[in-house]
Amino acid sequence: MSTKPKILLIYTGGTIGMMKDYKTNALKAFDFSQLLDKIPELQQLNCQIESISFENPIDSSNMNTKYYVDIVEIIEKNYDLFDGFVILSGSDTMSYTSSAISFMLENLQKPVIFTGSQLPIGDLRTDAKENLITSIEVACAQKNGIPIIQEVCLYFEYKLYRANRTTKMNAEQFEAFVSMNYPPLAESGVYLKFNEHYLLKNTNLSSPLIVRKKLVTEIAILKIFPGITRNVVESILNIKNLKGIILETFGAGNAPNEIWFIDLIKLAIKNNIRIVNVTQCLGGNVNQGHYETSVALKKIGVVSGKDITTEAAIAKLMYLLNENFSLQEFTNYFEKSLRGEIS
Repeated sequence: MSTKPKILLIYTGGTIGMMKDYKTNALKAFDFSQLLDKIPELQQLNCQIESISFENPIDSSNMNTKYYVDIVEIIEKNYDLFDGFVILSGSDTMSYTSSAISFMLENLQKPVIFTGSQLPIGDLRTDAKENLITSIEVACAQKNGIPIIQEVCLYFEYKLYRANRTTKMNAEQFEAFVSMNYPPLAESGVYLKFNEHYLLKNTNLSSPLIVRKKLVTEIAILKIFPGITRNVVESILNIKNLKGIILETFGAGNAPNEIWFIDLIKLAIKNNIRIVNVTQCLGGNVNQGHYETSVALKKIGVVSGKDITTEAAIAKLMYLLNENFSLQEFTNYFEKSLRGEIS
C-alpha cells in the first residue's frame, strides 16, 4: 500500500500569505491552518499537508541570517517526518534566502521548494494559488519511491529553478525571476515536465542530512562603476572586522587597472580579506585574465566567481568563511560547484 507523501508548508511571511480585509482594504497575515478552506483545490492533490507559520511573519526586506537558521531548524526537526518542504517567503529577498538555505543543507535528499507571489492569496487575479499548488505538486513528485527533486529550488510562474541560480528581475510582472546561467529544472504547462538531466542527484543516499548553521556576516559588496574614487574603495575595504568582499565587476570580470585600485585590493587580500569577483551582468561568466583589466586581479589572489549570481556568492561566502580556510583552500572550494551553483 503506497502512503500519500507528507508535505510541510513553512510560512515565513511575504505577500503570498496576506489576505485583504475588504472593510479597511488593508493586508493582514493569513492563518495557514485555514489553508484548505481558502484553497479547496489543495484537497485534489494526492498528499497530506501540514503547516508551520512564523509567529511574526517577516517582511521580505527584514529577512536575515537569524531567520535562515530558524528555517533550517524547522526542516532539521521535521526532516524524517515529511517527504518534502514548501517554504513561503517574500519574493524580494527569496533568491538570497533560498541560495543560503542551499548551502546550509548538506546531503539533502528531499525537495525544499521556495515560492511566493506578487499578489496576495485572496486577490482575484492572484498568482499565489498556482505558485503554491504547483510547488506542493513538485515537492510530492516521486519516481520509484524516491523524490525527483533533491535540492533547494524556487518555483514561480510556471518554472522551477535551482534556487542558487536565480535573481529577482521584475517587481511588477508575475514572471519575477530569471536563471540566466542555468535552464529551468521543470516547466508547468498542461503537464508538469521535469528536465531530469539538469537535476542534482544525491548519490550518497546513506549520508545523513548535515545542517550548517554558522554563517559569517562580516562581508560587503563593492560594486565597481566608472569614476569610482579611491576614497570609496578604501573606506569599504577598511570596514572594521571585514572578512570578505563580493567585488561586482564589469563584463567578464574586469575592473580598473589603476595602480591605486590594485594596491588597495592586494593589501586587503594580504590582510586576510577574501575577495570574490562576480560580474554585474545578469548572465555570463567571470573569466579573469581574459582581458588585460582582469589579469592583475587574478595575479594578486582575487577569487573567480565564474558564473555565480551575486545572491549565491553572498551565501557561499558567508558559508565558507566559517571554515578558517587558507586562501588557496578557500579559492579551491569557492571555484568548485558545491550545490550546483556554478557551471
